[in-house]
Amino acid sequence: MRTLSLVFLSYAALACVSEHGPLTNRMAQSSTRYLTRAARQPVSWQPWGREAFALAARLDRPVLLYVGADECRWCAVMDREVYGDPALGAMIDSLFVPVRVDRDERPDVARRYEAAVQWLAGLRGYPVTAFLTPDGSAFFGGTYFPADDPVTGRGLKQLLPEVAKSYREQRGVILQRAALVRQLAVTHAERARGLLQRATVASQVAAVRTTFQAAAGTHAALGSFMHTQAVSLLLATYGRTGDSSYLDAARTVLDFMVDSGEAATADVARDDPPSLVRAGLVRNLAVGWALTGTPRYRDAARFALQRLARELGPAVGGTVFADREAYVIGSVLEAAPAVGDSAAARRALGALDALLRRAYARRRGVRHTSGGAGVYGLLQDQVQLAGACLAAYGYNGRRRYLDIAQDLVEVLDRDFADSIGGGYFDAVLTDPAAPALPDRAKPVLDDLLPGANAWAARVLLQLAEATGDARYRRRAEATLEAFAGALAGEGVRASSYLLAAQHVLAAR
Repeated sequence: MRTLSLVFLSYAALACVSEHGPLTNRMAQSSTRYLTRAARQPVSWQPWGREAFALAARLDRPVLLYVGADECRWCAVMDREVYGDPALGAMIDSLFVPVRVDRDERPDVARRYEAAVQWLAGLRGYPVTAFLTPDGSAFFGGTYFPADDPVTGRGLKQLLPEVAKSYREQRGVILQRAALVRQLAVTHAERARGLLQRATVASQVAAVRTTFQAAAGTHAALGSFMHTQAVSLLLATYGRTGDSSYLDAARTVLDFMVDSGEAATADVARDDPPSLVRAGLVRNLAVGWALTGTPRYRDAARFALQRLARELGPAVGGTVFADREAYVIGSVLEAAPAVGDSAAARRALGALDALLRRAYARRRGVRHTSGGAGVYGLLQDQVQLAGACLAAYGYNGRRRYLDIAQDLVEVLDRDFADSIGGGYFDAVLTDPAAPALPDRAKPVLDDLLPGANAWAARVLLQLAEATGDARYRRRAEATLEAFAGALAGEGVRASSYLLAAQHVLAAR
């Protein structure tokens, strides 16, 4: 009886498609390789945008949102084994409006629905598979799903008809669940404000140290980008306090990554972009060399710098994302002087100038990708390019780079600042594609890049030092206090925030 009901449901939905016109796969004209490759899949993927949600409302169907990325191993598995299945593709097209997003092209969309899946299912990571109402609110989701799993019922061939049936027959419950997810996110943000307290920050830094002390000898999953940020925190803490336990914990990661070589960036637990892991690592190696005089840290830093310098700039057929490129450039410019690699620094300066020409406009800010269709108004782009410019200013003292950093901070305060709750929103405007997205996020925790609000505070502190203007420092402190009440228990993910908080507290 259950099989007959599922078959009937599928045929009924197919009739609905015929009535309203067939869906077609629209990925062929996408702007990234990851999306373009999906044009060959037997799923009628729609691009993220107003049209897809309007279509879902018109057909009275939920949206199946899939967020993946080039570097994500389980995304590759799901693309091959799940979305390459013609029978499953026909089922998706008959029951949902399928929307596909490249995590790296739309990090704002990816981050919000990753957070929604965490609220719904307690899961983090990629791919993100989320089921949405036509207004963009998530009501069910997860990460990786197999195509077929009749034993547990967690395969998409089992789940898709059940989700569609629930949407049609239990609409009130679905809408209540979606509203609850949104309210949980809003409530969490409202409770974030607090005061920076020395004891609290010290306790959280000590917890990061404990994480690595526990990993000593096991080397479990020590190659992620977030771990490089945590090492920066621990090295800075050792430099400030002289407590060797922080240095020992940092060296647990540094030594593992140096000994592992490319394996440390090719097989990380969260499938982080390897160039970002190398960029975070090279900063740590340069500081580790300065603090300890260990020659192999210097040699490993030089090797990583050469690799990063060669990779800067657009690859053939590739897309350059401003936030990622700027972070790598800033890493090279900060690390190169410490190990005497002027050639890498010159290459980074050339890449920075090219990025500024492609992506930056005075008083408007930074475009996420080059070209007329590039997305404007993402917080991470602004703070990472400002950070890269300050690294360039620190390297050669050219006033132009300082001026650009100051201009970008003015853009932050004009377009991104939350005048009520403090901190900065992740995007300038709400996305017109889905009415649910007015709930703008204020990212502060490290992920594939440093938490954007934490990095904004870092930029403001650097500007205070470069200009002598104490207003930047006050803005940095206010930014950090916007999140001081919500970071307990976040551990390694809060590393960039804790590092900026240490700088503020040290100046008091």
